[in-house]
Amino acid sequence: MTDTPKIAVLISGSGSNLQSLIDNCASGYIPGRIALVISNKPDVFGLERAEKAGIPTRVIKHRDFDSREAFDQAMGDVLEETEVDLVCLAGFMRILTAGFVDRFQGRLINIHPALLPSFPGLDVQQAALDAGVRFSGCTVHFVDEGVDTGPIIAQAAVPILPDDDAKTLAGRILRQEHRTYPLAVRLFVQGRLSIEGRRVHVAEAQSDDSAAMINPPEAPG
Repeated sequence: MTDTPKIAVLISGSGSNLQSLIDNCASGYIPGRIALVISNKPDVFGLERAEKAGIPTRVIKHRDFDSREAFDQAMGDVLEETEVDLVCLAGFMRILTAGFVDRFQGRLINIHPALLPSFPGLDVQQAALDAGVRFSGCTVHFVDEGVDTGPIIAQAAVPILPDDDAKTLAGRILRQEHRTYPLAVRLFVQGRLSIEGRRVHVAEAQSDDSAAMINPPEAPG
C-alpha cells in the first residue's frame, strides 16, 4: 500500500455514502484519499459531489459494452491505471463478474442496508418489516463472487419501530451507513484488517462483553 492509500469509489446514483467518505477523508479520519470516482451512469449527482471536491471522475457506461465481462474489464483497467489500493462500492447497481472480483480480491468492499447474512439483495427494508424482526441495520463486507455474501467487516444495528415503513427504516439505516462505511475504510487503510476464512479480524479492536441492545426496551421496574 502506498504512503497515502488511494481509494476508488464506484457509484450509480446520488452518492450519499460517497459524500461521507469524501468528508471523512477531508477531516483526516480516513488516512487516505479518494483518487477516482467511477459511475456507470452519466449525469448522476454523485459525480457532482466528486467534482465539487476536486476528485477525478470517469463515466463508463455498461450499455456501451457487449457483455458484463467486457464492462468489468474496462473498469478494472482504469482502476489499475490509477493504482488504487481500495475499491469501495457505494450504491453501485451492478453485479460484478467473478473475474473482476478476483482481480481486486481483498481490496474490494461494499455496504449493504441490512444485517447480513439476513436479507441480501434488493428491497431489504420491506423484507425485514415483513419478517417481523426487531432490528435491522447495515453491513460493510468484503466482496466475493456471491451476492452480499463476503466476509463482514463492520455492522450497525437500528431498532425497527412500531410505525416504521420501508422509507423511514431506510432513512434510519442510512444515517448509520454514513458512520459505518468510513469506519470500515479507516480500518482497511490503517492495515488493521485480516481475513481468516469467513471472519474478518480487526487488530487492536476493543470489546465490551456486557454490551447489548434490546428491542422493545425492557420495561422499568
